[in-house]
Amino acid sequence: MVLYPSLYQINTRAWLRELADALGRSTTLADIPDEFLDQIVALGFDFVWFLGLWQTGSAGRQVSLSHSEWLKEFQATLPDFTEADVSGSPYAVTGYTLHRDFGQAADLIILKERLRARGLKLLVDFVPNHTAPDHPWVKQHPEFYVQGSSVDLEREPHNYRQVETDLGWLILAHGRDPYFPGWPDTFQLNYRHPGLREAMTQVLLKLAEVADGVRCDMAMLILPEVFQRTWGELSLPTDGSPPVDEPFWLETIGRVKAKNPGFIFMAEVYWDLEWDLMQQGFDYCYDKKLYDHLLAQDAAAVRGHLWADLAYQNKLARFLENHDEPRAAHDFPQPVHQAAAVVTYLTPGLRFFHEGQLEGRRVKVSMHLGRRPEEPVDLVLQEFYRKLLECLKRPEVRQGRWQLLEVAPAWDGNPTWERFLAFAWEGEAGQRLLITVNYGTTQGQCHVAWPFTDLRGKKVTLKDLMSEASYEWEGDDLLSRGLYVDLPAWAFHVFTW
Repeated sequence: MVLYPSLYQINTRAWLRELADALGRSTTLADIPDEFLDQIVALGFDFVWFLGLWQTGSAGRQVSLSHSEWLKEFQATLPDFTEADVSGSPYAVTGYTLHRDFGQAADLIILKERLRARGLKLLVDFVPNHTAPDHPWVKQHPEFYVQGSSVDLEREPHNYRQVETDLGWLILAHGRDPYFPGWPDTFQLNYRHPGLREAMTQVLLKLAEVADGVRCDMAMLILPEVFQRTWGELSLPTDGSPPVDEPFWLETIGRVKAKNPGFIFMAEVYWDLEWDLMQQGFDYCYDKKLYDHLLAQDAAAVRGHLWADLAYQNKLARFLENHDEPRAAHDFPQPVHQAAAVVTYLTPGLRFFHEGQLEGRRVKVSMHLGRRPEEPVDLVLQEFYRKLLECLKRPEVRQGRWQLLEVAPAWDGNPTWERFLAFAWEGEAGQRLLITVNYGTTQGQCHVAWPFTDLRGKKVTLKDLMSEASYEWEGDDLLSRGLYVDLPAWAFHVFTW
């Protein structure tokens, strides 16, 4: 397996809607053209995450249609919005079977094989924290959910709902995290219940038969310390089952990987809990911290983050946008966007790209919508990403050794060096890259410590893979003083020689 792979996330429903519009008929996974899959391969991707494949129900959609704040967002996104555009959240799952709108179960298996024939791996969603209100377990196994009282419902009507189950009328909690109100189109699963834990483990074992990996939604919410802090005594099983407080992920990931050794677990995770989840078996964890530092234009914080041990960095999923974040082309001015992308994707870890990012889409689309607005292609960004993805295909960047480089003032009293980031890659066959980025608002200068010692007595031609720039240097000078860099605000070099 590639040490530093790349992932492409696709909004399945919106993408198939656009394909249907182009073909003039309804479409399923079976209609995905070979040319589209070939293009993903040509761009250098290793994983494809088809978001939102699983069956959802009418209850979640009705909540989406009745939520006034969400409706305002839908109307702002689609000026010609109609109720038909609302599909409901793909994270209000009623069952882990292919959504009827996307075809038959066999179509997913065939898609996996089509991807595998091209060297691509299929990632799908797993939503551990909650289910849709009309999931069969609500009626058949209400003991699998966190239950409240009439007092809870009266005090927090936004966090609880009364529902009819096979055990009578009960009050169930909406799924939530500790810091925000509940998601009204969900009910909260109870990870202290042994039956629920086994049922969710069986879901993951079945997913391992139809996919190559899972992206686990809000994976930190079911860590024992987080779960108990959120739910306290409400999480005690109501049917007399002994409460279980052992980490779910550690046991379950072990079971799944024992049967499917190559299966991939990627965690959406926040609150500095990335390392905790890595220790419980996750292959990759969201690197929201790097994203936040880049968005804040804080070069010093970025540098500090990149000094972390490689055992940690290698398991970070690095991104500039995804379906939960605003579009990068919207939140990052274009020069900053390009500089941030160079930092994000030319550092170690999983390189995580969002469909539409390469073309400069600017509109963040709610997951409750099945349609998105048409947007023009940003030709400048498209060309930038074409060059960057070519860099990411290089063997030293996919399999090589990375190191963060020291930077120093170009001369006494010049503080602009503090905005520079520099790092290098080296492959087994001697391929090398050296990257410098001025992540700041003004022209800046610095010296970058040269990391390679075999240039003594040689002349060196540095060629920038992201532009036409080329520079001649004496190897002895690079070794003694370092590489002198003078760059405009947000500019960068990706040098080979």
